[in-house]
Amino acid sequence: MVKRYLDLLSQHGLILVFGFAAVFWGNFGQSFFIGAFSEAIQSSLKLSASEYGNAYSLATVASAVTVAWLGGLIDHFRLKNYALMVSIGLLVAMLIMSQVQHLLTLILAFSLLRLFGQALLPHTGVTTMARAFQANRGMAVSIATSGVPAGEVVLPALAATLIAWLGWQAAFLSLSLTVPLVLIPLLLYCVRHGFTSTELGEDMHAAPGKPQSSGRARKALLSDYRFWLVLPGYMAGPFIVTGIFVHQNYVAASKDWTLTWFATSFVVYGIVHWISSLVAGALVDRFHATRLLPFFPLPMTAALFVLAFVPGDWVAIPVMALLAVSIGSSPPISNSLWPEIYGSRNIGAIRSITVAIMVFATALSPTLFGWLIDAGVSLAALMGSCAVYVLGSVVLMVLSYPLNPSRIDPEHDR
Repeated sequence: MVKRYLDLLSQHGLILVFGFAAVFWGNFGQSFFIGAFSEAIQSSLKLSASEYGNAYSLATVASAVTVAWLGGLIDHFRLKNYALMVSIGLLVAMLIMSQVQHLLTLILAFSLLRLFGQALLPHTGVTTMARAFQANRGMAVSIATSGVPAGEVVLPALAATLIAWLGWQAAFLSLSLTVPLVLIPLLLYCVRHGFTSTELGEDMHAAPGKPQSSGRARKALLSDYRFWLVLPGYMAGPFIVTGIFVHQNYVAASKDWTLTWFATSFVVYGIVHWISSLVAGALVDRFHATRLLPFFPLPMTAALFVLAFVPGDWVAIPVMALLAVSIGSSPPISNSLWPEIYGSRNIGAIRSITVAIMVFATALSPTLFGWLIDAGVSLAALMGSCAVYVLGSVVLMVLSYPLNPSRIDPEHDR
């Protein structure tokens, strides 16, 4: 497996750097990074926990609605123009964040960070990998999505250091400079010099597709019963893991863990996340995404049952490792599934729908978990219920694409 990855990197290094960089810089809009600023933001703006949480959820919902449209535009713009537009969007979001003085501005900044960071930059990287590669699509997607665990290992500590040194707003301002100084030149260089091989499926410099084809692609996805069977399992990971991470104080208190110990387990999460992504990418290229689809939620199911019913400090390590296996293996499998079934020509339009759903799931769980926690629901009941839900979603997955892997071509399905 290692040799296959090294060969792929040696042949198409610039393309893979493009995907990794787009996903890595998207971490500036991810919950784990923004969470490092939460205490400082609440203190600076004098916000209660509920005010802050509601602002974050509202902004995330707004970005979920917007990404369904903006994400599809990648099929109609040249790649360099789309990547430039999204990168500038992230820069604007970070600059606004560095100047926030009241709640409304914070909501705007959160909305743009979640839109361009959490959603559109990773969407750009992963969609490009899915379209550019065919035989090695799974490994290409896994290399790109490795930008997330790399960020999980590096960025929280960097953010904490900058906040302590400069203050939270100056920290955002300093990090924003990496976009025009590093990200934009890097992405444009990769597009100009990397996408030249005719072996990479569709020519990434080709003229943009027609808007009507995006509509047909979305219609093909939404009218396919298999997609609706997969949807509960597809949403499960982002929904549940975001809820756990946002309410980690509650989880730690319920399990009698110290927050320091729980934070230490995140190192295990980041490492396993990265390794599982690379392994899943290689497996996808060997067995196809349709066959692997029902398997990636299973480790999360085990993690939830352990978290619900097994006592002890040591439990944090296997729980975080098992969650990481599911979260790490999901992107190579799901993002290879869509082009396997619906083709790669309009993969941006299709992924814009799935990304919007994922973002919406991450907006819903913090609020829902908070209501249940405030209502007195125990951790065992909450996590046990989530585990049963995931098991049910696996059954539905088995009945979807694995049972009927037939391909649909939106271009010819009139």
